[in-house]
Amino acid sequence: MKPKLIYKFENFNIQSIKNLKSHVIYFGSPKYFNDPYDCAIRADILTPNKDQIQILRKHFLSQNDISEQAHIELENMSDESFKNLIERSARSLSNSHAEEFINKNGVSCFSEMNDDLLMWSHYGGKYQGYCLEFSTDNEPFNKLRKVKYVETMPKIDPVSAIVEGNYDQFLDLYCTKSNSWSYEKEWRALHHVAGTAFTYPAESLRGIYFGPDIDFTSLEIVCLIIQGQNPNIPLWRGKRNSEHFKVEFEKFEYTNHIEAKRKGLIT
Repeated sequence: MKPKLIYKFENFNIQSIKNLKSHVIYFGSPKYFNDPYDCAIRADILTPNKDQIQILRKHFLSQNDISEQAHIELENMSDESFKNLIERSARSLSNSHAEEFINKNGVSCFSEMNDDLLMWSHYGGKYQGYCLEFSTDNEPFNKLRKVKYVETMPKIDPVSAIVEGNYDQFLDLYCTKSNSWSYEKEWRALHHVAGTAFTYPAESLRGIYFGPDIDFTSLEIVCLIIQGQNPNIPLWRGKRNSEHFKVEFEKFEYTNHIEAKRKGLIT
């Protein structure tokens, strides 16, 4: 079940600030991900049993565009030779899908949680960045796919792919990672064009969480942007938990310099 809220960690830099100001989620190319297997899995093929071989043979023989010579060859081909042909074809199809995806498509990554130390270290600017909280009611957040964490490489079912046209299992490959990354509890959005800047509805943003080591100037820049376009967004300041290995947050209200002077809070 998709969570009601999802989190995106950000480094504090010019691009992340521009994206925040423009309500943009960026779909980056998976070619630059830090996991060499991410979106580049070359899945193996499940070996079809005798019954599945017959289903596959019948499927190919029923195709209208098959030549008479190919029809004869398929009818007379041994089960072993046909099985090898299917495995080669399915493997080639899997590899071409992976190659096409990693070269053309974009991915944007999210997490179920916002308090994990490794997430803040790896994706939140080493605790000096911030984390955006989104509702999953609107696009692209309502189309997130959950990442599966596995011990071994997934396998493609040739009957499902060829006969039933089930290409979801290929999409699943782009949301499958090693168990080594399971701490991320990741969900991801896919886009058919890498480098796409997708503008999300302003109401999708539900909160901003600041890393425990963010400097005040960086925090203030983010607060000023939010105050100018969506002043009701809750702001949360992070700090290290004294009992558990995680970041905890305390809600705060931001008052800009001019308003603080007007209220006599500063001189």
